[in-house]
Amino acid sequence: MTNYIVFKEEKLLSNAVVTLKKGEGRTIKAGGAWVFNNEIETITGRFHNGDLVIVHDFDGYPMGKGYINQNSKIRVRLLTRHVNQEIDESFFQMRLQNAWNYRKDTVDTSSCRLVFGEADFLPGIVIDKYEDVLVMECLTLGMERYKEQLANLMKQILQKDGIQIRGVYERSDAKEREKEGLSRVKGFIGAEFDTNVEITENGVRYMVDVVNGQKTGFFLDQKYNRLAIQKLCKGKRVLDCFTHMGTFALNAGIAGASEVTGLDISEFAVEQATENAKRNSLSDTVTFRAANVLDELPKLAAAGEKYDVVILDPPAFTKSRQATKNAIKGYREINMKGLKLVKDGGYLATCSCSHFMTQELLAKTIREAARATHKRLRQVEFRTQAADHPILWAAEESYYLKFFIFQVVDEK
Repeated sequence: MTNYIVFKEEKLLSNAVVTLKKGEGRTIKAGGAWVFNNEIETITGRFHNGDLVIVHDFDGYPMGKGYINQNSKIRVRLLTRHVNQEIDESFFQMRLQNAWNYRKDTVDTSSCRLVFGEADFLPGIVIDKYEDVLVMECLTLGMERYKEQLANLMKQILQKDGIQIRGVYERSDAKEREKEGLSRVKGFIGAEFDTNVEITENGVRYMVDVVNGQKTGFFLDQKYNRLAIQKLCKGKRVLDCFTHMGTFALNAGIAGASEVTGLDISEFAVEQATENAKRNSLSDTVTFRAANVLDELPKLAAAGEKYDVVILDPPAFTKSRQATKNAIKGYREINMKGLKLVKDGGYLATCSCSHFMTQELLAKTIREAARATHKRLRQVEFRTQAADHPILWAAEESYYLKFFIFQVVDEK
């Protein structure tokens, strides 16, 4: 039986128009979706925050239609380049269907990111799929009014492909919402359901807690980076730093590593990781313990410990351009400490999940760490986030994950 949606068509209150200053609008002219507050010359017409407005260039040329919020420095986020496009059910149906078609073409869809905000031309919305559960994150006022309808539309699109979604949970509890004048919220969209979901990724089974887990419950963006380290780990001694739910460690274990140790500062994460090791019958070879990685690595080096593979997956050391200088020191320090633990001829997998830590800057920082520890690096490969987190070239913020694998060779 088909469930029909009563979709709220959004109408402009009085055809409000945002006009850019001359020479401004560089982001949207490059193909992005954002108009910043300091780029605007005038706003004519009446509107409420969250309403749709038309954006014109300084000379009156129509640039597109999006939603406005005067509480945010990102004043307007474009939904379409066509000012006559109705933002209605058929529009969102088209956007969501295109997003789903792309995932079917590019990734394993059993658990994946279905919608990645601006990179899927739906700014402010993230939807993740964990088997038969959807988790939605709404970050902007303009999309707040559409979130329930978007969830229902997504369920209908998946149902057409024989995928029955048993529930939707909202994880709109990120601090970014406060910049939009929104409170942080989390809870069910629709009927309640069991929020512990077992997923399988790269042959590894996990229990995902969509209520209490990081972000929407799991870090889907590293899926194929975890797979990439499997081939390096058979019969090897592996150290996984910042292990969280044990994802890299368990990929090493299932690939046949002889011994894997996972470190994380969170006792809760270590408990989850230990349970996941049991779930995969890997408790004999994959173990976890709570420790501050920055303090623990020098202790391991002092004790003479060496590993065939060391994995560094730290949290973002910077979430702003202003904090990048301090972040460079953090990345340099952690890579120096990690490099000292790699056996001659072993491997280092190291990454950054910060948009502001560019590929070039991260490479420079790792190079400095290698020089300081008298190690030579031979690059095996460079990777980014999984394809279900697409990088839109016109939206720099969509490119955030950089992942290097190196062979580490002693100077001799």
